[in-house]
Amino acid sequence: MKRSILLIFLITLVGVIYIGRLFQLQILRGSNTNPVQSAAVKIEYDYPERGYIYDRNGKLLVANQLSYDVMVIPKDVKPLDTLEFCNLLKISKEDFIKKFQKAERYARWLPSVFVKQLAKEDFAYLQEKLHKFKGFYIQKRIIRNYPVKSAANVVGYISEVNEQVAKKSNYYEQGELIGWWGVEKQYEDVLRGIKGKKHFKRNNLNEITGIYKDGVYDTLAVPGKDLTLTIDSELQQYGELLMTGKRGGIVALEPSTGEILALVTAPSYDPNMMVGRNRSANSVKLFGDTINNPTIDRGLQGMYSPGSPFKIINGLIGLEEEVIDENFAVYCYGGYRYGKRPHEFMGCHCGMYGRPVRLKTAIAKSCNSYFATVYRKIIDKAEKTTVGFDNWSNHVKSFGLGNYLGYDLPVGQKGYIPNAQFYNDWYKFGWGATTNISNAIGQGEVSTTPIQLANATAAIANRGFYYTPHIVKQINKQGIKNKLYTTPKKTTISKQYYEPAIEAMHEVFKTGTGKYSQVKGIDICGKTGTVENFTKINGKKIKLEDHSILIAFAPKENPKIALAVFVENGGYGSTYAAPIASLMIEKYINRSINRKTVEERMINSSLQQIYDQQLEKKDSIASTTK
Repeated sequence: MKRSILLIFLITLVGVIYIGRLFQLQILRGSNTNPVQSAAVKIEYDYPERGYIYDRNGKLLVANQLSYDVMVIPKDVKPLDTLEFCNLLKISKEDFIKKFQKAERYARWLPSVFVKQLAKEDFAYLQEKLHKFKGFYIQKRIIRNYPVKSAANVVGYISEVNEQVAKKSNYYEQGELIGWWGVEKQYEDVLRGIKGKKHFKRNNLNEITGIYKDGVYDTLAVPGKDLTLTIDSELQQYGELLMTGKRGGIVALEPSTGEILALVTAPSYDPNMMVGRNRSANSVKLFGDTINNPTIDRGLQGMYSPGSPFKIINGLIGLEEEVIDENFAVYCYGGYRYGKRPHEFMGCHCGMYGRPVRLKTAIAKSCNSYFATVYRKIIDKAEKTTVGFDNWSNHVKSFGLGNYLGYDLPVGQKGYIPNAQFYNDWYKFGWGATTNISNAIGQGEVSTTPIQLANATAAIANRGFYYTPHIVKQINKQGIKNKLYTTPKKTTISKQYYEPAIEAMHEVFKTGTGKYSQVKGIDICGKTGTVENFTKINGKKIKLEDHSILIAFAPKENPKIALAVFVENGGYGSTYAAPIASLMIEKYINRSINRKTVEERMINSSLQQIYDQQLEKKDSIASTTK
């Protein structure tokens, strides 16, 4: 009797649990169940047109074109003639097995890309035969097209969503396309739009029997939004032309807004290389080139000592700290002696031997002795060296140096501006201004990126403030309202101190190191730089060819453009960086070039022989020091 009661109780309990579970699944959770997870539901996607990308003048930079992918749902696949199918797709049997196994690992009931981006002629032929191969179908997609073969580092590219991204995402499925670089990545949510979905019921024979739940889950595709960039495509292409045969970067900004007018990196590549069935092969080629590094954006990621342009900032700090004024003079005798030992001497080539050098001349002639003196005065003003140095460091950082600027692109470097703690950790037995005197002339431990120096130049042009650099001007013709890009950031230098520095920068192009790069009718203010370049090979410090750099803005009053130019291993700043910068300024302001001889010389000048020689030098040293 007791056993029969126990049996009845167990049967009743199991029945209640079963009914409760059904109630939970079908009533409580049924309306919220994601149909994607149901093997009884087939989903068809309608992919939206991706947003177009234009330059600041309305020139189309990135467009769309139709592509055809062969998709597979592994659990729907029936026995097939593998050899015929492989011939149709122009793949080997080994490829077929590999692709199919990959799709099964991802999810047997979900679609995966089997062969991507068929040519139109292959699509037309395959479409007639595809009914013979159950579980396979063709999916139309939108891929990119680049009418202007320029600014690959800016616009970026789109790539397939891999298995790892797909599993973490509630939106993307494996094989779909996603922004993977540049603006395409940074503004993916804006450009992609929203894909539409249609849900269909199917029976145990995988036959579609109707619309799932009367289309309650169905959605229409929403096109992506168009972007208008701040880039001037004509100026961008011109900068890329000038950097032919060279390595380096050019960053040009509009001082009054922080808009990026040009972001040139050299060498670069045609963005169309990252589209189509050859994308994978081209990707391996580009990313595998560790010598030229065409996929590194040197304007954002290149870290260089700022060299002589940094002297302007030290001069401004000296004025603000009132350790100098415009009339403060230093006598230069071929360099600056900061110790008794032979190596404690900083050479100088200003050509002002034995004569008084004041701020204007010091900037125009790039006098190392003057700025070494000013640097020591700044650091030694405080009773404690550490206090004086941190004060100097904070002034420098107020120009946007030593940290990410906050621009709307996905890559970059912080650069480095040392503080007192850095030297406390490095020199356990004490240190002073002469320990790091190279910071006075933009060498030492100071490092910057081209966009940081261009931004600091914009701050000088604005007489004490800058706007965060940014690359997008409008979204669907609506201006950007992000306060990050519309709120000015002030430096720690008072406005009145900028005028003497700017007058000196103007003098650089009148009588100083940039005088041979003047542009008639345009008052250019700037500073050339020749940056020493070292590398370490097997622990040995090796001197390589100097970098050629320049910062500049124009016109002097109401400036329209500020820029920084870095030419790796280009030697003196006046040799490459100054003429390139002046050509960029002339092109942007006048929209044409009158100095054809200078233009032709820059376009036709190549430093490839120097790069090859340096590579041979590195290899030779590496082999002899092992």
